[in-house]
Amino acid sequence: MITGELVLLKTSHRGKVREFIVKVSDEQLHTDFGIIELSTLADKVPGDTVVAHMGQEFTIQRPKMPDFFRHAKRTGAPMMPKDIGMIIAYTGLNKNDVVLDAGTGSGVLTMYLGSIAKRVVTYEVKEDFVKVARKNVENAGLDNVELRCGDIVEEINNIDEKFDVVTLDTQNTKDVIPNIRKVLHPGGFLATYSPFFEQTKEIRDAMDAEDFYDVMTIECTEREISFSARGTRPSTTKVGHTGFITIARA
Repeated sequence: MITGELVLLKTSHRGKVREFIVKVSDEQLHTDFGIIELSTLADKVPGDTVVAHMGQEFTIQRPKMPDFFRHAKRTGAPMMPKDIGMIIAYTGLNKNDVVLDAGTGSGVLTMYLGSIAKRVVTYEVKEDFVKVARKNVENAGLDNVELRCGDIVEEINNIDEKFDVVTLDTQNTKDVIPNIRKVLHPGGFLATYSPFFEQTKEIRDAMDAEDFYDVMTIECTEREISFSARGTRPSTTKVGHTGFITIARA
């Protein structure tokens, strides 16, 4: 590991996993299990261990997006990985794509997009949300994400570039759709997220009015499987519905 690199430190105590995302630096990490000198991480590689001053051993890993998802500060209910995965899969997002994102929130979707795409420009109407998202993006080590504070309904008329993928998670998504073609390359993808049937119907109507191609609305229901001495069955603790994903092509 090198100075400035992000590191995931993971340990287990009484059957529970504890983890910390830190940067290799000259600072100290204070935990319930003792102090770790972060400078000692510089000579380590993933899989090595570091010991806190009270004797607790931590395993070193490189953090991935699921780790940043767990550690991100929240401004509300974030988009879940299962829904983010569908957006990535059905838009064919790749390393050459430039993405326009609106409804940043805490930046969870933005971070996933930024970890794959060439560049992401994201809009959020609430300034306090922008501050939280910016911190989350910085903590994830992403330098290809540009955060802007503004209402995409108004700001879309001031955008002078075109994008390969546009993602919308806003309350006024239907009002943005009539202007999407101005900023979306021909053949590019539009993906929207909406939690309610009523909003989703408005989005579909707006897409139909603008003659988008290959429009589909899908929902992903995720069930974790629970294993115990009594037997194996779907977990009863997971929430079933999160939102509807609508995909369309220009």
